[in-house]
Amino acid sequence: MAAQAADAAPSPKVRLTTSMGDIVMELYPDKAPKTVENFLQYVRDKHYDGTIFHRVISNFMVQGGGFDAAYKQKATRAPVVHEGQAAIERGGPRNTVGTVAMARTNDPNSASSQFFINVKDNAFLDPTPIPPGDPVARFEYQGRVYENVPRANLLGAGQLYGYTVFGKVVAGMDVVNKIKETPTAGGGPFPTDVPKTPVTILKATLEK
Repeated sequence: MAAQAADAAPSPKVRLTTSMGDIVMELYPDKAPKTVENFLQYVRDKHYDGTIFHRVISNFMVQGGGFDAAYKQKATRAPVVHEGQAAIERGGPRNTVGTVAMARTNDPNSASSQFFINVKDNAFLDPTPIPPGDPVARFEYQGRVYENVPRANLLGAGQLYGYTVFGKVVAGMDVVNKIKETPTAGGGPFPTDVPKTPVTILKATLEK
């Protein structure tokens, strides 16, 4: 009975109260548990309160969670381990419209607080699971087939990791669409893609 109750537990939801309206995101701890807990801890710490969406590209995504209104980068905890490939293997969501993923540098294990919301289907951001075996008998990537590839070669291929999707917008996608259409220019240290009128996350709260 206890196991069944755990299985039936609702997924956590986080409300972003922004200067353009509210966005509610449902998170998937069963698919990317460390990523979700990392994000929730930032919410509990009120890290996101007062941060801006600093990168907005209307045919791609909207990104925030790292800079305040003065474009000062906020201090973060240590990065969270990359869970994208494992999440896909668990049947997790891909980078489709409305999904929420962690932003990072070229290092797959560098994600900390910044996240983005996909505003179109961005399949090229999806992680590519690596089949078992060493060498890997058969591996497909971007329409090409590779055979007998040393496993270390694939584990070291950063392009295969993609971006970890850990939730989806379940209310307020109209707000996301307003954000994506806001005019942008340079701002602070960024040469492009910054909203001319700041879009601020006033507060992020865990829904009861």
